Amino acid sequence: MSLTIRSSAFANGDAIPPEYTCDGVDTSPPLEWFGVPDRTMSLALIVDDPDAPDPAAPTRRFVHWVLYNLPPDARGLVEGASAGGLPPGALEGKNDFGKRGYGGPCPPKGRHRYFFTLYALDEPLTLVGAPTKADVEAAIRGHVLAQGEMIGTYERPG
Repeated sequence: MSLTIRSSAFANGDAIPPEYTCDGVDTSPPLEWFGVPDRTMSLALIVDDPDAPDPAAPTRRFVHWVLYNLPPDARGLVEGASAGGLPPGALEGKNDFGKRGYGGPCPPKGRHRYFFTLYALDEPLTLVGAPTKADVEAAIRGHVLAQGEMIGTYERPG
């Protein structure tokens, strides 16, 4: 069985509901996963947008959420987990809004894709401060047992 991540709020490839974006309450969506390998010691989640700033001419991956040291027995995250509902031991890194936690989709132009990538790791991460996506990616190199991904899309109204 492969590592699978999904949300009860939107299906893979579908639009992310506005409440999980800057046009709503900007709270993290509910997530669940299954297929975590037996040898997993921690999980990491990165949510980013490869279409920034304009899907017709993207120049960077904008990071919306960096989560690491999720316990291996966690099977998901409740809606709004970033605002105080994280499992014990889970830590948040710094997103490209310059803060810790979840920052929802807020594309300046066009319909963007948002990748929710979950990593099963063979060890917990020993990062300090507010690590970035790049810090987490460097730390997980050589420690990924499995990887799962889902994609949501969003385009601002008007």
